[in-house]
Amino acid sequence: MRTDAEKNGARFATAGDARVTPVGKFLRRTRIDELPQLWNVLCGDMSLVGPRPERPEFMQQLSAHIPGYVDRLGLKPGLTGIAQVVNGYDNELDGFRKKVAYDLLYLQNCCLINDLKVMVRTLRVVITGEGAL
Repeated sequence: MRTDAEKNGARFATAGDARVTPVGKFLRRTRIDELPQLWNVLCGDMSLVGPRPERPEFMQQLSAHIPGYVDRLGLKPGLTGIAQVVNGYDNELDGFRKKVAYDLLYLQNCCLINDLKVMVRTLRVVITGEGAL
């Protein structure tokens, strides 16, 4: 993102976001921008699969408008999750509601087989660039 990307405060990313540089577009499309989070997985702060963490600037707003939002924090955040591979990027409240529903479903049904399914779907998303902003 451009150095002054949030001079007016934190905002959700949007399609065609002018704050994203050409290099940033490539990094997002290929999901290379997620690689530094592997360090968090190796340190045990994150898991490979689980609910994606949200920026602290948005958590209070989302938890006030989406029932069950805080419940999704019952597991470690993940590098990927079912909500991301099914729903892609979202920047509207209805999209976040769908993601929370997927995350809560994952919490009720988390197991190695489901994690493997999510990782396979993630690989497909990374290879095809599907869902990238």
